[in-house]
Amino acid sequence: MEQFYTDERNVQILIALLKEHGIKKVVASPGSTNVTFVGSIQQDSFFEIYSSVDERSAAYIACGLAAESGESVALSCTGATASRNYYPALTEAFYRKLPILAITSTQDESKIGHMIPQIIDRTVQPLDTVKCSVHLQTVKDAADAWDCNVKANKAILELTHGGNGPVHVNLTTTYSRNFMVKELKRERKIERVMTYGKFPDIPKGKIAVYIGSHVRMSKSLAESIDLFCETHNAIVAVDPTANYTGRYRVPYMLVAQQSIEDENRNPDLLIHIGEMSDMAGIVGQPKSVWRVNEDGKIVDRFQTLRYVFEMPEHLFFEHYSKSLLSRQNTYYNSCMEKCNYFWNNIPELPFSHIWVAFRLHNLLPMGSVLHLGILSPLRSWGYFPIPSHIEVYCNQGGFGIDGNMSSLLGASLVHPEKLYFGVVGDLSFFYDMNVLGNRHVGENVRILLINNALAAEFHLFKQTNLTKVNEIERFLSAGGHFGCKSLDVVKHLVEDWGYEYLTASTKEDFEKVYERFITPDLTEKPMIFEVFTDVNDENEALRRMYFIESSTRYKVKNAVKNIIGEDRMEIIKKIIKR
Repeated sequence: MEQFYTDERNVQILIALLKEHGIKKVVASPGSTNVTFVGSIQQDSFFEIYSSVDERSAAYIACGLAAESGESVALSCTGATASRNYYPALTEAFYRKLPILAITSTQDESKIGHMIPQIIDRTVQPLDTVKCSVHLQTVKDAADAWDCNVKANKAILELTHGGNGPVHVNLTTTYSRNFMVKELKRERKIERVMTYGKFPDIPKGKIAVYIGSHVRMSKSLAESIDLFCETHNAIVAVDPTANYTGRYRVPYMLVAQQSIEDENRNPDLLIHIGEMSDMAGIVGQPKSVWRVNEDGKIVDRFQTLRYVFEMPEHLFFEHYSKSLLSRQNTYYNSCMEKCNYFWNNIPELPFSHIWVAFRLHNLLPMGSVLHLGILSPLRSWGYFPIPSHIEVYCNQGGFGIDGNMSSLLGASLVHPEKLYFGVVGDLSFFYDMNVLGNRHVGENVRILLINNALAAEFHLFKQTNLTKVNEIERFLSAGGHFGCKSLDVVKHLVEDWGYEYLTASTKEDFEKVYERFITPDLTEKPMIFEVFTDVNDENEALRRMYFIESSTRYKVKNAVKNIIGEDRMEIIKKIIKR
């Protein structure tokens, strides 16, 4: 009977990526747990396989092969104590910086610790035996397949990253005896590009630079990004905390959440810089992603990562902007046309956090710093184009509600002459309220507190899994704590601690006092502006932002499509293009 590749998808993924990365030398030891791997590669003429019964000897053979050939060499062994015999040679490889890929086959990790024969725990490796260790689990769905692809790429790339060295892959098997898969699926190869390496060509199509949370951006970096956009007809899609002040900034969140067809999303190439962000959805699903970061890590937020450029950001943009093509940036113009349309058609909003952000986003004094809490503050202010002269930050790294005001205080100590504004919800405020009594709080601190007496996030219509839960405020949204929208609790607390206190419960109240909160001059005291809102108004405001009245163009297009059908609509488009 003919034999081809195993039907175990995790094994297929690993084999396909070994071929993509050019790793062909394998030293195999006998056993039942690695049958699907060895049985698959032995019928593939790409691989150059050597046999060794003793795993300790096999690993040293791999050391000799790697040192002499200058190539990465793979090892394969079964379960039980076989893998333990790799340690002496892997230690040798670690200190000699030899690229050895130790593939240890195993049964499912859930069996560890249950007295099942030949099951040992490989979850932790001695520090000086391998540079990294990954586990490729059995693939049950697309998410598992993506995970195995990323981990296998990561392991293979680490063999030669920052100096060569050994790497460990723990490969689960189900002992399948089906070897009838004639062709391997093409697996996505992720590559790392260094400053001294060969840079890939920029593909044709829509190109977007996505900036997540970013530290203060230098003028030279912003200029290099601008030049890149001019050269490649690209845009810069930004998180509110991107701190990019260049000409091609596109705050696309409001447009992105509308239920319209949008040709500006889903770019052909996304250049990903910056760190953690809650707003990656503004660019949709890019076809290919190039991540640029000095850490060189395999971070696959969009699940289409192709290259990681381990280098300073400005070097990347300068490299791809050497030959300037003078042309109009049509992509940017198209994006901003949509942004302006929706900003100009924001409906009447109830008194809510979004309404407050709408009123204040472009009124903060020149050169101020804005610290946003997670979720509602980040989202509410992210709908609007905050002026580029305002630096914006948020604790998106760990993405918790704790510490927002403390981070604000820490930042405010650096420049006591500059105004620092913070925006937090009531639970976040009371979680971190001890910092308000810190003796270092200066007159340059101003905090906007949106108080609706619970975690309003869990009551929003977009939380489809929670809106039908009974009595959600009892525990899930933590209602009823901290005075339950008392008009006196925060007022007495902060005034006793030396703050100026402002408050509003309606739009009329707000209009009377907000100008004091944003006065550009330093005042004698720090400020707390407590705004009381209702959770139902918060929900309604968000609903209206999600479903802004579409233009006649969109309404007619959707009406026609509903009448004649999508297939006929496509035929009409092709005829018109002729």
